[in-house]
Amino acid sequence: MTRAKILANSKLIVVKIGSRVITSSKNELDSSAIETLVKDIEELYRKKYQIVVVTSGAIVAGLADLKLGSRPTDLPLKQAASAVGQVKLMHSYATAFKKYNIPVAQILLTREDLQNRHRYLNARNTLLRLLEKGVVPIINENDTVAVEEIKFGDNDTLSALVALMMDADMLIILTDICGLYTDLPCDNKEAKLISHVDKVTPAIEKMAKCKGEGAGGMETKIHAAKMLTESGIPVIIADGREKQILNKLISCEEIGTFFAPAEQKKKSKKTWLAFSLKSKGQIVVDKGAKEALLKGGKSLLPSGILSVKGEFEAGDSVSITDENGKEFAKGLSNYSSEEIQKIKGLKSSEINKALGYKDYDEVIHRDNLVVL
Repeated sequence: MTRAKILANSKLIVVKIGSRVITSSKNELDSSAIETLVKDIEELYRKKYQIVVVTSGAIVAGLADLKLGSRPTDLPLKQAASAVGQVKLMHSYATAFKKYNIPVAQILLTREDLQNRHRYLNARNTLLRLLEKGVVPIINENDTVAVEEIKFGDNDTLSALVALMMDADMLIILTDICGLYTDLPCDNKEAKLISHVDKVTPAIEKMAKCKGEGAGGMETKIHAAKMLTESGIPVIIADGREKQILNKLISCEEIGTFFAPAEQKKKSKKTWLAFSLKSKGQIVVDKGAKEALLKGGKSLLPSGILSVKGEFEAGDSVSITDENGKEFAKGLSNYSSEEIQKIKGLKSSEINKALGYKDYDEVIHRDNLVVL
C-alpha cells in the first residue's frame, strides 16, 4: 500500500516529539519550538484529525532549576529533574494550545500500567474519551516513580506502545534528523536518505547505528517501527524542526522515512501480549510442540515442555523458546514455574496426579498466546 493511500485513511495519529526538537543547544526548554509544533497540530485538529502527543523533554526542562549543567546519569537525580521539568513542560504545551482554545490533558505512564490488562484497558478508554471530547492528550513516561525494572527506557518505545494501545492509524516520530540514512550522515557526506521501507529487515536495523536525539537514538526508532509495522500500523520518522512538518507529511510530501505496514494486523489482545508485557520467565519446548504452536494454532500442553527457566506465577507473561533458545512465541501461563517443573512432559490427564489438582489442561491457552 502506498504512502498516499495510507495517509488518506489516517485519522488517529500518535505524534512522538523528541527532546532535541523542543530544547535548545543550552539544554533549556524551547517554548518557541513548542509553539511552532502546536500550531502545526492545531491545523490538523481543525481538519478533524485526532492527535495524541507523546513528548520527551521533562528531564531537560528541569536541569536549570536544579542547577545542573547536563543531563544526569543516576536515576534519583533524573527523577528529581523530571519532577521539576514536567510542570514546566506541560505549562508550555498548555499555554501554546490555549491560544487556539484547544484543551489538553496530561497522562503519565509506566510500563507497569501497560502490563496490567485492566490498567491497560482503562488507559485506552480514558484516552479514547478524551479524544471524543476534543482534548489533545499529552503523554510522557512517569519518570518520577519509574524504576529501572519498569522504565520504557525511551519515549520511542512508549509512543509505539501507545499507538498499539490506541489502535492508531499511524505513528509519526519527530526527531533531529530527516529520517533513516544508508550510512551515518554525521560521518559520511554520501549517505542517502531512505524514503520508503517495505519491511524492517536485519539490513535496515544495521543502518540505525548513528546516535540521534535523547535516550534512544535511531536504533530505538527502528525497533518501534518494526514493532508497529508488524502489527499493521505505519510509521514515519522525520525532522521535527522543519516548519509545518506534520501538515507536509499529511499532504503526502515525500519527506522523512516511511515504514509500510504489514498487510495482516494482529488482534488487540495479541498485540498487548506481544509488545506490552515483559516476560517473567521462559518455557523451552520440543520440536513437536513448536510446530503445533506455529502451524496448528494449538495451545501449549505440558507434554511438549522440556524445561522451564526463571521464577514466575500463574498469570505471568512468559517467553516460549525452542531447544536452541530461540524465542518464537509469548503467552500468559496458567501455571507457576514451580508447577510446570512438576508437570513438564506429562499428558494433561496426568496433571491432577502430579499436583493434586488440575485447574487447566493447557499450560498456555491459544487465546492467551501470540506467535512472534
